[in-house]
Amino acid sequence: MDLALFAIVAVLTIVAAGAFSKRLGVATPIILILVGIGFSYIPGAPTEFDPEIILVGLLPPILYSAAITVPVVDFRRNLTSIGALSVLLVVVSAFASGLLLYFLLPDLSLPAAIAVGAVISPPDAVAATAVGKRLGLPPRLTTILEGEGLVNDATALTMLKAAIAAVSATLSFWGAIGDFVYAVVVAIVVGLVIGFISVRLREKLPDSVLQTAISFAVPFVAFILAEDRGASGVLAVVVTGLYTGHESAKRFSAQSRITERINWRTAQFVLENVVFLIMGVQISSIIVAVDREGTLPLGVTVLVGALVTAVLIGIRFVFVAPLLLLLRRQNSRARSRNTRFGEALQRVQKRIEGDERFTARYERARREHQRRVHDAEELRREGLGWRGGIVIGWSGMRGVVTLAAAQTLPTDADDWPYRPQLVLIAFVVAVITLVLQGGTLPLVIRLTGIRGPDRAADENRFAELLGELAEAGAAAVDDPTLEVIDGQPFTDEERERVKHEAQAIVDAARERAEEGVDEPEDVASSPHRRRRVLVHHMIEAQREALLEARSEGTYPSRLIERAQAMLDLEQTRIEAADGRTT
Repeated sequence: MDLALFAIVAVLTIVAAGAFSKRLGVATPIILILVGIGFSYIPGAPTEFDPEIILVGLLPPILYSAAITVPVVDFRRNLTSIGALSVLLVVVSAFASGLLLYFLLPDLSLPAAIAVGAVISPPDAVAATAVGKRLGLPPRLTTILEGEGLVNDATALTMLKAAIAAVSATLSFWGAIGDFVYAVVVAIVVGLVIGFISVRLREKLPDSVLQTAISFAVPFVAFILAEDRGASGVLAVVVTGLYTGHESAKRFSAQSRITERINWRTAQFVLENVVFLIMGVQISSIIVAVDREGTLPLGVTVLVGALVTAVLIGIRFVFVAPLLLLLRRQNSRARSRNTRFGEALQRVQKRIEGDERFTARYERARREHQRRVHDAEELRREGLGWRGGIVIGWSGMRGVVTLAAAQTLPTDADDWPYRPQLVLIAFVVAVITLVLQGGTLPLVIRLTGIRGPDRAADENRFAELLGELAEAGAAAVDDPTLEVIDGQPFTDEERERVKHEAQAIVDAARERAEEGVDEPEDVASSPHRRRRVLVHHMIEAQREALLEARSEGTYPSRLIERAQAMLDLEQTRIEAADGRTT
């Protein structure tokens, strides 16, 4: 099968799997792996892919597209959990599984076994977060799983490089530690520099399409520069994405953010799922390589992979339990520190009243205190508990990075015996975790009874937020120095009309919160919902009239497209205010 034809079939298969996965109640990655296995036995189908295609061509944009959507505030609040799972747990899993392989495969050296452990240690959170978002997991759980998936690949790939170097006796233990620290620090610096430059460059471009086009090159630039300096390209991409996503609200226009979000969501959907299809397609070539090598029978290799999988699942659960206790104690200490910090600020405030020299310092300290208080409150409100621990423990599905990294193992038969079997072991770990854990994760979520955020509480807080925004906007509109370009002041009627439109949005949000979000919409008769129905009818009528004008050729196409864009933005605004966007 020609590679171009395979690409076409792959995209169509991904779309079909995404559409039917919701009906079947099975995660899309699982369907794609099974379909890929079927593809691998079609005569002429490509069954071998250069691992660099995944590690260099697909992984950077996948991580970048995920990173730009992760709120930096949430990432920072859960940094302890994310760091423990993506660094410490990966290291523990790599050494534990590596030691197991070292004892099971007598000809395998300890550094080589740990290298394989590094390959199979990082979970892929794509399937877990996809299932979790569909079933309404608490946002904190989703953030932790997404953050873990962003960072753990960097830890594993850095460990893999160090272990491979240790096999050839070119790197000592302390040298490996030094290389790891260097790779992390330099990657963070490179990521911040590339993020800063790209954001400032895109900020100066007037066209949102040009800005989005540049964004497609950014992850590759960050990855290549970091790798050329011996650092972690994966971590550099993640840092760049986090920085860009955080700065976009201040630096980019609304249209640029909309364009970027739509394009990257599409790219992320295709790229994330094509790697699972590639996993399945490669199964036949891996089995052939194992049979050809013959050192370890196929059945024994699969059993070793299953045993390693069981150990990895057990290690994750054992690790999560003390992590939850640590987080609970950490939150308690944080609240105590915040209380003492607040009391100290009150004492300082009384002493410096009227002293302008310390006012700026006091304001910075006060804002820092407020941030810490809000962090502790949000973490308390979204406490994990044992239910969250079970979900995190059962979300250790391995993905395509595991298989791609396994195929980068050196081919030297003296230093790397069992190489085909090691690749198959990595594949077995990935498939078992995806099918077993990914397939049963929805059931685990239901059995634990864990629930997402309280929608009624969210609606109340949303209305409160809109009220604060309306007050800020009204103050700006009432500014007497506000003038138009020609120097003519705005009239009171113009100011009142704008404030009235803004207040209407706030009133609608408050009505929705007071009505209760669980009330069936077909029996609700509130003024807000009655108005919403009218607005939707109006937009649909306008859209039909626009289509009629287009079919008759009454107006130039450029005007038709402009009117279409206006209607789309208006409908998006109404749906966003109702909280019904996806």
